[in-house]
Amino acid sequence: MHDELTKIDIQKMQEELEHRRNVLRPQLIEEVKVARGFGDLSENFEYKAAKREKNHNDSRIRYLERMIATAVVIGTDSAADEIGLFDTVTVFMEDENEEAVFRIVTTLRQNPLEGLISKESPVGGALLGHKVGDTVHIQVNDRYGYDAKIVKIEKGTDDEDLPITKY
Repeated sequence: MHDELTKIDIQKMQEELEHRRNVLRPQLIEEVKVARGFGDLSENFEYKAAKREKNHNDSRIRYLERMIATAVVIGTDSAADEIGLFDTVTVFMEDENEEAVFRIVTTLRQNPLEGLISKESPVGGALLGHKVGDTVHIQVNDRYGYDAKIVKIEKGTDDEDLPITKY
């Protein structure tokens, strides 16, 4: 399995990985050592908290390494009149009689609460490649789907300020 990511996605992950390895990891190891000196480990909250933070950092390092190693670099180009990666799309949801605005991004930068929808989500996958005026069917799961009409497309670019998702 691989993740389709842009060059900027990979660059951002590499920057975070270097920071976590070279800056954060030594700090967290030192915090564990200091907290260990506070006494009985069974009742030492500082030690448990420091250890948890160190383990979280190590887990994130492994995640980033795996993502970088398995990534497939994709382009962001699309036709001028078609929905592509990083475009902002306004759709009219016929069932709810309201408009919604989405920006199609890579999985690594998704944040549905801010309208950043992954290209691999049901909405993102259904919208990619379509044009203004098209009605697309968005199948959410086996039992539920809905139609949305594309009202407007604003072409976008791979915004370097758009952060990668933390966990």
